[in-house]
Amino acid sequence: MEKYNLDQITDNIRVIEGFPTPDISFKDITTLIKDKDLYKQTVDMMCDALDFTPDIIAGPEARGFLFGTAMAYKLGAGFVPIRKPGKLPGETVQASYALEYGTDTVEMHKDAINKGDKVLLCDDLIATGGTILACAKMIEELGGEVCGIMALIELEDLPGRKMIEDAGYKLYTFVKYAH
Repeated sequence: MEKYNLDQITDNIRVIEGFPTPDISFKDITTLIKDKDLYKQTVDMMCDALDFTPDIIAGPEARGFLFGTAMAYKLGAGFVPIRKPGKLPGETVQASYALEYGTDTVEMHKDAINKGDKVLLCDDLIATGGTILACAKMIEELGGEVCGIMALIELEDLPGRKMIEDAGYKLYTFVKYAH
């Protein structure tokens, strides 16, 4: 992992105070992914960190799509989008969760995961762990095996890592912030 410039990646994540609510310090990856070389470097770094080969990479909307689809392409895996209710046309499964500034529900197609699929869950950021654990629940309900959870960013002073690891999942993160 020494071949990746994590400082440069970190320096290109814009921090916006007070968004979407006054008590939140938002980590904006759009400033990172607009740079084609840094985006490629970030995706390569995330792929190289894996110690298993996923059949499927699943990511919650919308920022999980940005890294998850690129990783799926690079690794030769499929990609499964996890969306907010009412966005998918087929029959779905749902899970609700609490997040840092409210509650929400996610859903995915019932036929998106095959029994025994090795799945990497990918998002841009881990805070409380609620979103990604709801995603893991749906994948396992469909017979998939969540072999890892990956996010570019981790908010270290929130309980995400503990919640994820206590649930028995391996967590990969790269850029760490205090809340």
